[in-house]
Amino acid sequence: MNYDADLPGRVERELARFLREAGAQIRADEPRFAAGVDALTEFVLRGGKRLRPTFAWWAWRGTGGEESDRDGVLQVVSSLELVQACALIHDDLIDSSDSRRGHPTVHVAFAERHATQGWLGASPAFGLAAAVLIGDLALAWADDMFSTAPLSPATLAAARPVWRAMRTEVLAGQFLDVGTQATGDASPEAALRVSRLKTAAYTVERPLHLGAALAGAGPERIEPLREFGRDLGIAFQLRDDLLGVFGDPSVTGKPAGDDLREGKRTLLVALGLQQADAAQAAVIEKAIGNPALSDSEVDAVRAALTEAGAVAAVERRITELTGTGLAALGRAGLAEPAATRLAELAAKATQRTY
Repeated sequence: MNYDADLPGRVERELARFLREAGAQIRADEPRFAAGVDALTEFVLRGGKRLRPTFAWWAWRGTGGEESDRDGVLQVVSSLELVQACALIHDDLIDSSDSRRGHPTVHVAFAERHATQGWLGASPAFGLAAAVLIGDLALAWADDMFSTAPLSPATLAAARPVWRAMRTEVLAGQFLDVGTQATGDASPEAALRVSRLKTAAYTVERPLHLGAALAGAGPERIEPLREFGRDLGIAFQLRDDLLGVFGDPSVTGKPAGDDLREGKRTLLVALGLQQADAAQAAVIEKAIGNPALSDSEVDAVRAALTEAGAVAAVERRITELTGTGLAALGRAGLAEPAATRLAELAAKATQRTY
């Protein structure tokens, strides 16, 4: 299949096509909404790893997907990027993040537009409202992109339960994330529950499940694929947690220490507090949820987490989860080159620097 050679490029072009067509009618009917359509289009096409469509594609290929379905499957797997856009736009708003991929977040950009134009009301409130609505548009269009794919009704019906479960799980994960920040639950168990639902399910596990369902795979392949996805997805989030504190802003596109400022109760933080001495724990506790955290204070937290052994513990957990995930992948009996490509994706997802 010649789509394999440049799958991210294919996904990019499919998204551009869909967004252009989906926005055409509303642009004509209500030109003032063009700003919202443009913001979503730019957000989706600005970059990203395109991991979710790639996991779904290779699961479909590896479990016997029919080449005659490839255009429809490309549309379905590409729609995962619109679910991702909804999650990120809303997540940035929930976390009061200022930047994403080196650009102002959607709520910040619209607040700035409001202020520049001298419009009535409070600029932050306008930015908040715009981001909620644009994120909602992304989710609505994700459903449209999924449901209008040129596939047989039976094929779409087989994949629809997976799609529904994934949408619910990512929202549940975001709700749990907000809840742990509000309650101050710093237990490793709470952090892992959030990682499982907010990231693992819709980043790896459900995309793999979706691709296999589109191919008509049975439980003997779907179950080990889902196990691979769960373990790898959690490892992916743990790497994200490390980058949220130790990442290079010029590479990640987000300010260093943003997870700390936002009060994220990650496994890294949970283990840090659990393993730290009194002085180290005080440094970590003082930083969590402090929006005015300085770079020097971030450096102090980094030192405390490292000295407490939390960084090493998270790295060990990433290695262990990657290993158990790859073992499950081996049991799925996927056709080549899918098995090799998914193993390569596992390394890319867990060893990344952005």
